Amino acid sequence: MKPMTFATINGLTLHYRRTGASAGVPLILANSLGTDARIWDDVLPVLGKRFAIVTYDKRGHGLSDAPPGPYGIDDHAADLVALADHCGFERFVMGGVSVGGMIAMRVAATQPQRVRALVLCDTAAQIGSAQMWNERIAQVEAAGIASISEAILARWLSPGYRAAQPAHYTGWRNMLERCDRAGYAATCATVRDADLHDDLARITAPTLVVAGENDMSTPPDMVRPLANAIANARFALIAGAGHIPSIEQPDVLAATIDQFLKEVVDA
Repeated sequence: MKPMTFATINGLTLHYRRTGASAGVPLILANSLGTDARIWDDVLPVLGKRFAIVTYDKRGHGLSDAPPGPYGIDDHAADLVALADHCGFERFVMGGVSVGGMIAMRVAATQPQRVRALVLCDTAAQIGSAQMWNERIAQVEAAGIASISEAILARWLSPGYRAAQPAHYTGWRNMLERCDRAGYAATCATVRDADLHDDLARITAPTLVVAGENDMSTPPDMVRPLANAIANARFALIAGAGHIPSIEQPDVLAATIDQFLKEVVDA
């Protein structure tokens, strides 16, 4: 299969990639704010042995269209479900990080019959305050993403990552700064307006909740309550990782997810 392709989804062009075992259990992974599908690349070799994986650039990010915003959580959720339909996935495992996790929660709550299992990385039912997000939107619209990129990366990545991996650090900063400004701001509004507390009781899929121990955007104490609020959920802490464990600890994250899915999908 072609690893990189495009599709018209809900009137938009979305970029997505299909990798892994073509006959495996479908697995869709959603990216975080200011990133694209590449944040998952280093977990794919492990997960791709057993799963048919789709990673994609959500609207406003990467090579996907950035329509006028703001975007609601239901806009993103509808994109994910329509992409699953496009790929022929009737039932699937779903994972997401940060706003990607919020999107996954909304799909799991509203389409429970389609979600076999759920992986929530560094996310929460509600993230930040309206004031915080409005200030970030105003800053990005006025001065661009580069004006806040260093502050964001300090929250994404654990202490010492820049010194230990300077080339990688620069590459992830480039990805962030090259995100479409309007698409980024429109997705900030998604997070600002999303309150998923009422959705949690409607999630029936077996769920793995993951937090990076050094996450400064959604610290472990913010993430852990999801495992208490969602029936049939468990919590895992990833040492040596910040907000995006798939960047800093891909092998540990992949092994953690793989073991969980062996128990709940293969059982």
